[in-house]
Amino acid sequence: MRLVTGASAFEADREWLRVPPTGAGMRIGLFGGSFNPAHQGHRKASLTVLRRCELDQIWWLVTPGNPLKSHDELAPLAARVDKAAALADHPHVRVTAFEAAAGLHYTADTIRYLTERRPDVRFLWMMGADNLSQFHRWQDWRGIMRRVAVAVVDRPGDRLAAASAPAAQAFGRFRVDEGNAGSLVSRQRPAWAFIHCPLDSSSSTALRQRLAAIGTAE
Repeated sequence: MRLVTGASAFEADREWLRVPPTGAGMRIGLFGGSFNPAHQGHRKASLTVLRRCELDQIWWLVTPGNPLKSHDELAPLAARVDKAAALADHPHVRVTAFEAAAGLHYTADTIRYLTERRPDVRFLWMMGADNLSQFHRWQDWRGIMRRVAVAVVDRPGDRLAAASAPAAQAFGRFRVDEGNAGSLVSRQRPAWAFIHCPLDSSSSTALRQRLAAIGTAE
């Protein structure tokens, strides 16, 4: 079911504000972000991790707003969820905004919330290599590494910076070879891997600028 854009419709459609249903033993990847807007890079990365890490589902966690970024150009949550759902268009990719309903603003809190409520599910956090470079700035980043497996997805121009990131250095001995990514989510934490996928230079910033330019031209 697609979300009808508009704040009132969004609030009425409680499905998007609930944690998606799970079953015992499921292997679920969590991909958080503002998705402002979602683009093909998000989809390609998700499907790559879904396959390489042998997951049952990937959840796109459309956040109320990234605490480390400006919200000046942030589209309404309802619109971002709606566009993300339309783009995802895959039976194993779920789009949710339950963090807004639960009052969760930090990844560490979201992961704690899920692992405590769904202890029979194996969760994996996925993020782009650009995020690994600043991961040490996240709230309780060490706790995140110790609670869930982490898949870091290659992005154009970010590979070298990510490899030398403070978080990569701090947890270097827990890095899993990409060839063993299928076992990543089942390993004792901390456990993380660098996942290479077809590079896609799409970015939400570039898309916003392009849409703004079109609007100005009109």
